[in-house]
Amino acid sequence: MQVENRVIELVEEKIADRPDLFIVSVRFLKNGVLEILLDGDNGIAIEDCVQVSRHVGFHLEEENVIDKAYRLEVSSPGIDSPLLLNRQYEKNIGRDVQVKMQDGTKREGQLLAINDGSISIEEKVKEKGKKAVLQQAEIPLEKIKETKVLISFK
Repeated sequence: MQVENRVIELVEEKIADRPDLFIVSVRFLKNGVLEILLDGDNGIAIEDCVQVSRHVGFHLEEENVIDKAYRLEVSSPGIDSPLLLNRQYEKNIGRDVQVKMQDGTKREGQLLAINDGSISIEEKVKEKGKKAVLQQAEIPLEKIKETKVLISFK
């Protein structure tokens, strides 16, 4: 955990003048990959990832923080990555999401808001023999296992 903490410090140092950028996660994986996932309120450019990678890599080598071979990967979360932070939910308001619940059920709808401890979605609800209607639902975050943005190719 010591390595991850130092990496977070280095990334925060590098993006301090870019309030639109934020850290999603930093993990040192068992296969020797040091993975840094960054995002931005309006997305993130490859050049931002390159600059963070150079900054972090330089300081890790200079300080000899990691005593074994590793590979540094800096990227944005993939398009199919689950939302982990409130800030990611905020940036995706208005988009369609799939919410996997802790009990195994799935819900889909347009993300309307993220509030203290819950999200609001507008989902189509179809009752037997009736036409589907749009209905707002408030879903507590602690009942959510995973939320992913749905990609539409329409």
